[in-house]
Amino acid sequence: MGSRIPEETIEQIQKSNDILDVVGEYVQLKKQGRNYFGLCPFHNENTPSFSVSGDKQIFRCFGCGKGGNVFSFLMEVEGFTFIETVKNLADRVGIELPELSSFNQNDKVSKEKEIMKDGHSLIARLYHHCLTNTDYGQKAKEYLYNRGFTDEMIEHFQIGYAPDSWEFVSSFLQKRNYSLPMMQEAGLVGKREFDGKFFDRFRDRIMFPIWDTQGKNIAFGGRILGDGEPKYLNSPETKIFNKGKILYGYHLARPAMRKEDKVILFEGYVDVIAAWKADITNGVATLGTSLTQDQAKLLSRNVSTVIICYDSDNAGITAAFRATELLEKENCNVKIAQMPQGLDPDDYIQKHGGDRFKQDVIGASLTVMAFKMQFMRRGKNLQDEGERMRYIEEILHEIAKLPKAVERDHYLRQIAEEFNLSLDAVKQQQYQAFLSIKRKKDNDGRNRENNHKKYIGQSSRLLPAFHNAERILLAHMLKDVSLAEKVEELLGGAFNIEEYSAIAAYLYAFYAEGHSPDIGLFLERVDDQRLKQVVTELAMLTINEDISDQELYDYVNQIKKYPKLIQIQEKEKDKKRAEREQNMVEAAQIAMEIVELKRALKVNNRS
Repeated sequence: MGSRIPEETIEQIQKSNDILDVVGEYVQLKKQGRNYFGLCPFHNENTPSFSVSGDKQIFRCFGCGKGGNVFSFLMEVEGFTFIETVKNLADRVGIELPELSSFNQNDKVSKEKEIMKDGHSLIARLYHHCLTNTDYGQKAKEYLYNRGFTDEMIEHFQIGYAPDSWEFVSSFLQKRNYSLPMMQEAGLVGKREFDGKFFDRFRDRIMFPIWDTQGKNIAFGGRILGDGEPKYLNSPETKIFNKGKILYGYHLARPAMRKEDKVILFEGYVDVIAAWKADITNGVATLGTSLTQDQAKLLSRNVSTVIICYDSDNAGITAAFRATELLEKENCNVKIAQMPQGLDPDDYIQKHGGDRFKQDVIGASLTVMAFKMQFMRRGKNLQDEGERMRYIEEILHEIAKLPKAVERDHYLRQIAEEFNLSLDAVKQQQYQAFLSIKRKKDNDGRNRENNHKKYIGQSSRLLPAFHNAERILLAHMLKDVSLAEKVEELLGGAFNIEEYSAIAAYLYAFYAEGHSPDIGLFLERVDDQRLKQVVTELAMLTINEDISDQELYDYVNQIKKYPKLIQIQEKEKDKKRAEREQNMVEAAQIAMEIVELKRALKVNNRS
């Protein structure tokens, strides 16, 4: 925990940010009992094992073992430093942090990222002002109006204009004391090699701000007004912008995505904006690249259905197939909207209107299998017997990959009916294709280990009595100050498991400072990440509300006697060794020591 921020401020920030709200922006949560469950954002899984407790303000994944409080979650899912996390959560709830007005050397990277984002935000406002309120942007504004853009669209997406100047932005930044070398690193300006002067990266372009998942400006996309290449120019990748992890319009679309449990995936930001005009507010786009696994994960955390709406040319179809594979790996239900040849979504909406786009394109989306069946017909003469048979074999191979029997049966009947084939024959050939795929998969599996290794929590197996006693005691101690004080008096730090002993020490100190039980706040006192995970595991245990004095003493005795049991085991080994060596005197002496140890155990048990 940083020394600059008072502990009471950290506590205020944590209590002001409900973990269910924060996690809910990344994971679809459904209530089960007292807790909420969803698919873990930290590892691939098909069955939800990621649990969030609103009462305790903690999360835990029973699959990979990760756990913690709202700070831990945001640091893990976004890769933030602790200071970045505190600032992010403070911003969410309007808590000011004057302590962060100056950064030390350890926060240099965080400070640079913040300055880069501030620079982008400033220039985004400047570009928007140039488009909407100056003569510079008149030509660009007319172009947008001619393309069907409205003032409402321009305002909602903060569209701007970069004047045709080599130093408009660089001079503006310099006058406001921004470091131009840092702004070059951020992608806002370039630097000439022959004289070392800085110049504007974007010139005479309509500017589309690009935001991170939190809505912070991190990059731009610029469309050239006249002739020239490239037609679209994106910011370069920087410390704050990784285009493979960002989706255009994500923070704007997220509320509608989560409400509808569905997202429309486009190829470009102009399509997202045009769709928004057609009242499709759950659209996002990749940024000039194919969909990545990171982007697929981002979508799967928020929705169960993804409708891909790419161009209908070969490149668009190929990209749609690749995106489908990635999204299905993330257990998304994928559908594909078919665009008429030669039209992109923006063109279609301009030509036919938003209502027809919603009804005839998005509303008529095909399942992936139906889309494949249409695609595989292209270029084939199905009147020719050879090509017809090849098409049927290709389709049966694809049907064999479908996981659900009902789906397979549906498409097999469709093929049999269309080509007047025996359903039994079609099913038999599909089964042969299935066996072929399975053999290949089995062979691949022998050659490499590609299964996620599940975290085996201690609760997933039968534990020794002392181990179980230590877990249950600590779980109660996390909820009850007076019980923790009793355990401190009876046992102190004499837990046999090193991690539990460390957690007990942290807990004694936490309560000694006058704190009440608060798992989220306590986790901020625990420095070690592994211990944080153990604490969240213990906090998630299902235990009785109360513990009797007799139970307490029984658990303490189990813990205390374990070292003696180990000592007895060691003595037994020594006795056997002495007997093997025919040293009867030593064996007899050890036997007496064993008797004394066992007698002491009985006395402790009675007490």
